[in-house]
Amino acid sequence: MTITEPTKPLAISLGDPAGIGPEIIARAWTAREDARLAPFFVAGGRNVLTQVAREMDADIPIIAIEDVADATAAFEDGLPVLGAPGCSWRPGEPDTEGAQLGYDSLKWATALAREGLAGGLVTGPIAKARLAEVGFSHPGQTEFVAYACGVDPGDAVMMLAGPSLRTVPITVHVPLADVPRLLSAELIERRAAIVARALRDDFGIAAPRLAITALNPHAGEEGRMGGEENAIIAPAVAALRARGIDATGPHPADALFAARSRENFDVAICMYHDQALIPLKTLDFDEGVNVTLGLPVIRTSPDHGTAFGIAGKGLAHPGAMIAAIRMAGKCAARRSRS
Repeated sequence: MTITEPTKPLAISLGDPAGIGPEIIARAWTAREDARLAPFFVAGGRNVLTQVAREMDADIPIIAIEDVADATAAFEDGLPVLGAPGCSWRPGEPDTEGAQLGYDSLKWATALAREGLAGGLVTGPIAKARLAEVGFSHPGQTEFVAYACGVDPGDAVMMLAGPSLRTVPITVHVPLADVPRLLSAELIERRAAIVARALRDDFGIAAPRLAITALNPHAGEEGRMGGEENAIIAPAVAALRARGIDATGPHPADALFAARSRENFDVAICMYHDQALIPLKTLDFDEGVNVTLGLPVIRTSPDHGTAFGIAGKGLAHPGAMIAAIRMAGKCAARRSRS
């Protein structure tokens, strides 16, 4: 057993089977030893994964298991897959049957993690529009997992993490024009506190350093370019510091992500989606991981989409999936020791 291995195997949801999810899951299994991955299994989709392995012309035995308890032993010999065979593999051709398989896989893997049968959850990329056709009513997988775990979606915080940088967007999938009215000192304080706790408990950072970005250029230039820094962000930073959290800011975002600046913080708390994702994807595109903080379960996901256009063409890079599995294993191991 490696030092990063949790006591129970990780559950992987397939994602949309017409996307690159099945390919990068299979490639992650082939990299298990070099990447020091904890044992994992896939919830459903055996037919898809069998066809993927055959098309890849790789030695990837697909092992059908009937119980999660069999996954760790099976993992040494092949990729364990739980459940019925499911539909066939049609890369680049998303349809309702595949969307249903992806949704069922997500529900099953989440339930196994929530019930403590799996050490953590790693979700494959989905197409939300397709899932909506089969009854998926949540904005994304983060909100679905939060709902399934009985957590207010507002307290399920998305962190993007790579080898060079961690970022958290305070507002996520909303129009940029709506960001100023959605921001509040209370929202920033609540979500930043969740981040600080998760960095301590799940990432082993004893005293996390949080850099809080400004919203406006040049941090508002004393109100000449906007008042959110003085009215909202600075009070949130003060409240966090009063709670004993090492928070600084508001920092002008245009200079925060330079190499020298990144040495001074463990996570950047950003005001909106692109402010957090552009630097992360620029620095760590192939190893970026989407981590959901504030949940009773470990949940990670590769920080990219289904990529229908390259599915089945042997072009999908497995780096982000490997990183997501590795991170889930490390976080789950820390929880299992606490």
